[in-house]
Amino acid sequence: MTEIEWWDYEDSDELANAVAGDIQFVIESALDARGSAVIALAGGKTPFAAYEKLAQAKLDWKKVTIIPGDERIVKLGDPLSNVTALAKIFLPKGARVKPIVPEAMSDYKAAGRSADALMQDLHWPLDFCLLGMGGDGHTASIFPGPDYDEALSGPKERRALGVMPDPLPPEAPLARVTLSAAAIASSKALMIMITGDAKKNVLEQAIEQGPSSSYPIGRVLAEVELPVDVHWAP
Repeated sequence: MTEIEWWDYEDSDELANAVAGDIQFVIESALDARGSAVIALAGGKTPFAAYEKLAQAKLDWKKVTIIPGDERIVKLGDPLSNVTALAKIFLPKGARVKPIVPEAMSDYKAAGRSADALMQDLHWPLDFCLLGMGGDGHTASIFPGPDYDEALSGPKERRALGVMPDPLPPEAPLARVTLSAAAIASSKALMIMITGDAKKNVLEQAIEQGPSSSYPIGRVLAEVELPVDVHWAP
């Protein structure tokens, strides 16, 4: 298991400020080293306050490419589209915000293959990946279901794949495309952002269980070799 460092904050605003500052530092480091940066950002409600703060940073945004770490298979512009939400914040700054599901497709496996092909055009490995976590321990869109083993243990060169959660999450009962565990683990910097005691307890259990974890995030973290920062607020 990789080294995990916990950072606890008094409230969600302090959490958002810290996460935004850390992501800004990673982007600046990549821009200094290579002249460009490629980052994957989590969907869900928790991180968007941090994204709003990050967007205020004075960065050369035109050299920054942002992808969602996972995506529901819906049309661009759909309220459930992660990339649409990211684009509203970062496109006005000049960043490249790249959809990994450019169109809604009925064949989720084909959507995954299309996303994987799109990833081949990006500089790899990712400079940074931000993960969230559901109360059930899923991360990105790595859920239990028929594609779970493939997402966790598929070919190392596969960067994205289509998945069908089972059971489907009630708040968004849709097939997804997700970064693979191998793609996440290969990132140069990896951060987890969560809130609430319940999620903290799940993540602590997942880390303790290690490679045999019953939680997807525990299985993903077992593949990671670099230190991981966990940012948490009540």
